Amino acid sequence: MNLKDLIVMDTPVPTLRGRKVLITGAASGIGEATARAAAAEGAELVLTDLRADRLDEVVADINRSDGSVVYHLAGDVSDYDWVRSFADHVDAEVGTMDVVMNIAGVSAWGTVENLEHRHWRKMVDVNLMGPIHVIECFVPQMVRRGHGGHLVNVASAAGLLALPWHAAYSASKFGIRGVSEVLRFDLRRHHIGVSLVCPGGVDTPLVDTVEIVGVDRTDPRVKSQIDHFHKVAVSPETAASAILKGIRKNRFLVYTSFDIRFGYWWARKFALPYEIVMRIANDRFDHLARVTGRALEARAVDAGGVGDVGSPNAADAG
Repeated sequence: MNLKDLIVMDTPVPTLRGRKVLITGAASGIGEATARAAAAEGAELVLTDLRADRLDEVVADINRSDGSVVYHLAGDVSDYDWVRSFADHVDAEVGTMDVVMNIAGVSAWGTVENLEHRHWRKMVDVNLMGPIHVIECFVPQMVRRGHGGHLVNVASAAGLLALPWHAAYSASKFGIRGVSEVLRFDLRRHHIGVSLVCPGGVDTPLVDTVEIVGVDRTDPRVKSQIDHFHKVAVSPETAASAILKGIRKNRFLVYTSFDIRFGYWWARKFALPYEIVMRIANDRFDHLARVTGRALEARAVDAGGVGDVGSPNAADAG
């Protein structure tokens, strides 16, 4: 490899027109918005999501809008055997992908004394092993073909920063960040680009369904924080636009909003102030958890559920 090759690499996928593009989590949120945006740019889409009915609706709508979904199938990316079978069918009917996008994900927040093993397990199974299954089953074909391509893995701000209540979620997102960092260099020799997408607040259905273990989501103080999130979050379409631009520009770190770009830069340049801010944030979140937890406990007592309240998983009881 000459010096120029060590410094620069031509963009592997400068346009999506006519390219075969796999997108997971395509039935809602960032996945759906990215599928629609890629279709508008002329991509030939292979789509999957856990929810069959909603996936069918998205596929039908894209095809009605002159997009091209060449193959779709509902399934669980955390199930390796299913992903292997899905990949075999895609290989046979569509061929090798030019772009693979791991967007499907789930979220659960909570402190270590409230999180159950199932929360940790689900985060790792879906958010880390899911993308690994897809990488295992789709990327080697790109390598063997020898024509380059692009891999997109969606992480999170929680894969860059130590956000309160995010230990289980960050376990999966820091994990996919590490996988992506290694593959960024490993796949370069095959002219395959890698992008790690690190969204901050994105206004998707996940915001209203994320499980916050040990915290009462109906508490006005919690609802106020969620409402504030909606106000500062970017749209899924904005996130999708950033992802497609990241592919065209062959960027490794892809941000969907300036605050995360700045926050990650700030954390690396100013370690002690970053630690102080994180301590303050954790104190505030801890206070919110305690006051809402007491309210939850009081309601459980009123409902005759005092026997469950002492459990560290009282929020999940019943």
